[in-house]
This record gives sequence, structure tokens and C-alpha cells, in this order.
Amino acid sequence: MKNLASPDGSGLPRSDVQLGQLLLHVGKLSERDIEAIAEKQREDGLRFGEAALSLGLIGEDDLRHALARQFAHPCLPDSDTSVDADLIAAFCPPGPEGEALRDLRSVLMLRWFGGHRRLLALASGLPGEGCGRLAANLAVVFSQLGERTLLIDANLREPELHRLFKLRGDPGLSGVLAGRHSPEKAIRGIPALGDLSVLPAGAPPPNPQELLSRGAFIRLLDEAAERYDIVLLNTSPALRSADAQIVATRAAGCVIVVRRHSTRLGDAVAVKDQLSGAGVEVLGVVLTS
Repeated sequence: MKNLASPDGSGLPRSDVQLGQLLLHVGKLSERDIEAIAEKQREDGLRFGEAALSLGLIGEDDLRHALARQFAHPCLPDSDTSVDADLIAAFCPPGPEGEALRDLRSVLMLRWFGGHRRLLALASGLPGEGCGRLAANLAVVFSQLGERTLLIDANLREPELHRLFKLRGDPGLSGVLAGRHSPEKAIRGIPALGDLSVLPAGAPPPNPQELLSRGAFIRLLDEAAERYDIVLLNTSPALRSADAQIVATRAAGCVIVVRRHSTRLGDAVAVKDQLSGAGVEVLGVVLTS
């Protein structure tokens, strides 16, 4: 790109050239803008992004999105509407919530996924405690790490992950377990988020517990563990049915999700006792707000 040079003839650093090319490609900057940015850098000793911001040529959202692409870190601009706003990790938010998700990812990588394990369930006691939302956001941050990630909505009673990713609800897991669809047809890749794929719950069946108890579910998880680095399973509320216990037993490990100022301590203990009694390793409790 011949015009990516500062007015005095010195070339921009390679990283600045790449960043400028990205912003030029998406129509956020013109070649004349880039020349002005180079001049501003030379005068004030600023980084490329700082100079562009100080000149008012791009916004913070434009810069964050371009940097994410430059460092192969899938990230959507704040204006993107292809996924639900509750999928906050997709927008790479700065601040406590984004850091908390990345911290949880790091803990799970060290304590669970660091060896041969690939499957992990997430369970809450009652509806409305944020289990599905956490599962979806956690799947996104794992995919941003470059891990081949599959998110399965095994909440066949009140599915929600298709809404978060704005996918058709069917075909999905229920159809796969009933033998109506192949996994290949039901699993959807999320191209904007790199290595992430989602298997929605599918049409709500009249017999969710029986479907999850079938050998087809075990075979599906075995195949997923061979194909993906990370497989996260969202479950139905554990105190409303035995579905979560069945799913978590198949995964062997589980994280319990509770909501601040909402979940009762006794309910959280009951979920832990239920899962531990079934031989599931409970890795810990995550507090949502």
C-alpha cells in the first residue's frame, strides 16, 4: 500500500501499516486520513490509534474492532446486531465483566480443560439465574482464545441459546437425539466469532429426559470431544427436573451458576449435593448479576 508512509518519507511501523489497512478496507479511513495520522504521529509521538482518535477520524469502537482483527481476536463492533446484546463477550468489552469472563476461562483451562477433558456442563437450580447467558459468553471467550468450541443447548425445556446467537431454533439437539437430523445439519458455525459453533436445543420435545438418556446423546458427546477442544453444555434448571443431572453426568464436570441477591443458599447446596451424589465433579460456583 504505497501511500502508507509519513510525509517526511519515513515509513510507518509494520503494525501501523496493518492497522491502517484494516481501517481503510472497512471504509473507516481514507488514504488522505492515513497521511494526516502519520503527520500527527511524527509531531506528537503518538501511536497510530491514539493519533487517529485525537484527530477525530475514528471512534473508540472502530479502533477496538480493528485491533481485535489485527491480533486475530474475533470481536464485533458495538453497532453489530447479528447477535443479542446479552452476548457481551462477542463485543470484547473492557472493564470488570469482560475480565471476569476471561478470568473464569483461565481457571477452567488450568483446572479442567488442561488435560484430556473436553466436556463441561453448566447448571443452575432455578430459571432466571443466568446459566444460559453465562454458557454462551463463556463459549465466546474460549473461541477467542483460538480453541475449537462447541456450545450445546441441552436445556430442552426452555431453550434460549438460539435467541442469543439469533439462530433458527430447529434443527437442533432434540431432532438429533430423535434421529430426525444429523449433527452436521444441526450444528451451526458462527463465522464472525472464529472457532465457535452452536448446537441449539431444537423443537421442545414432550420427552426431554428420555431423549437425554439415550445412547445417541453419549455418541454425540463422544464425537464432539474428538472434533472440538471445548464442549460446553447448557442445562435445564436442576431443581425442576433430572435433566441437568443426566447432562452433567455425561460431561463428568459441572459449574454451578447462582444469581446475586436471588439464589438461596439452600438451593445452591441442593444442586451441589444432587450433582456430587451422581458422581459429577463440581468445579465451583459462579455468581452472576
